[in-house]
Amino acid sequence: MANGDVDNVSHDLISLLSSEERDYLVRNNGDQVKISNLIGKTVGLYFSGSWCGPCCHFTPNLVEVYEELLPKGDFEVVFISSDRNDESFNGYLAKMPWLAIPFSDSETRKRLKELFKVRGIPNLIFLDATGKVVTNQGVRIIGEYGVDGYPFTTERINFLKEEEENAKKNQSLSTILVHGSRSHLVSNDGNGVPIPELEGKTVGLYFSIKRLCLDFTPKLVEVYKKLKERGESFEIVLISLDDEENDFKEGFNTMPWLAVPFKDKCCEKLARYFDLETLPTVVVIGPDGKTLNPNVAELIEEHGIEAYPFTPEKLAELAEIEKARLEAQTLETILVSEESDFVIDKSGSKVLVSELVGKNILLYFSAHWCPPCRAFLPKLVKAYNEIKEKDNAFEIIFISSDRDQSSFDEFFAGMPWLALPFGDKRKSFLARKFKIQGIPAAVAIGPSGRTVTKEARQLITAHGADAYPFTEDHLKRLVEKAEEVAKEDEKKAEGSACDGGHCRKA
Repeated sequence: MANGDVDNVSHDLISLLSSEERDYLVRNNGDQVKISNLIGKTVGLYFSGSWCGPCCHFTPNLVEVYEELLPKGDFEVVFISSDRNDESFNGYLAKMPWLAIPFSDSETRKRLKELFKVRGIPNLIFLDATGKVVTNQGVRIIGEYGVDGYPFTTERINFLKEEEENAKKNQSLSTILVHGSRSHLVSNDGNGVPIPELEGKTVGLYFSIKRLCLDFTPKLVEVYKKLKERGESFEIVLISLDDEENDFKEGFNTMPWLAVPFKDKCCEKLARYFDLETLPTVVVIGPDGKTLNPNVAELIEEHGIEAYPFTPEKLAELAEIEKARLEAQTLETILVSEESDFVIDKSGSKVLVSELVGKNILLYFSAHWCPPCRAFLPKLVKAYNEIKEKDNAFEIIFISSDRDQSSFDEFFAGMPWLALPFGDKRKSFLARKFKIQGIPAAVAIGPSGRTVTKEARQLITAHGADAYPFTEDHLKRLVEKAEEVAKEDEKKAEGSACDGGHCRKA
């Protein structure tokens, strides 16, 4: 069911929410409200707690929806607390304009959690006017549709989904960016710009959170300015997902383009509309108002202005360029820059990249602050020592994501191999080139300088030093050998079981 699994039971609100001693709910000002006042209303049961980060993030969204629906007179929310003491409960309830089960009534709160199978918070369950559960997916629905989701029934949600599908079929820049009575965007000098002025242009919708996009924004600014200098009919619109207005303002002040106003309801709606999965994301809308590309952020990082105009033809051209680049890749093309042509050893002495040409190299992306990195390091050291005993033409280069020199030094002290110097600019290039999404990560480079595999960490975890030299042929033989050993072990086990049971031929 679109709204999650729901029961067909009609709950009597009075027996559901009351106890033997209590027939009322409380507000944050201490007022008591008879439970009977809720009969005939749509009621949200909000399971939440002040200690829960996702709850604190979601509660303001629910407050906004509640205050918009309150004038209807047929909607209410009841807070069922997971707080651990009365003080925390009162502090959290002070931020809520709705009703609550008193904190002292722990039995009712526990009974409701068990009845509705609440396994995690925040959890929002909506009951209709008859007391039936219409959805147990209230948090998701409020997050995706806000007040538009009311009365939160399956029929309403399906209607909204159909609307979205129709909107995509008839998409234009205005259907995407116009919201309610707002038909303008803002510039960072505070002026409004009518959305129709962008019609007919190629437009990039830049979904951003300031702290997550600090490295990417300057690159996008550079591309934008170059395209403007070239006279291209191109514009960017910031879709900020920042929670704090100061973050929005500080980020937007560095951008020469337009933006949807801060906290505009359109922002979250667009994130859902375009199935936002990662940040930064730059969705490209073509001159016809249709989506040309769902995310060109990676293309801009790799190719800069050459990625424009982001059409399928341009992408095919870039793919051919990338293919040729990979075939021509050498250790020097990935490790030598205009500024640096060396790595360092444990003493801090320089080792020229040219001295490593022809070796099997492992690029090890890691950091001291990362617990999985610290856990993986002993396995990698063991594998390194075993591989070096068999083949001295092997080396590892540590590429650090540490936050300061002392952390780098401390972590590197436990490694028997080489490293890029701390803060080296080549780190960003390498992380981008090999699409490093998380650490620890290890990329194997063969003697020719070409990439052998980006999955070397997983291979070492599974096979240790036996994974070397990480080539497909070697790994295929490794798997075949493991299968042969398993079959032999199985035969031995069968033989042993047979002898133990005295099942021998006469």
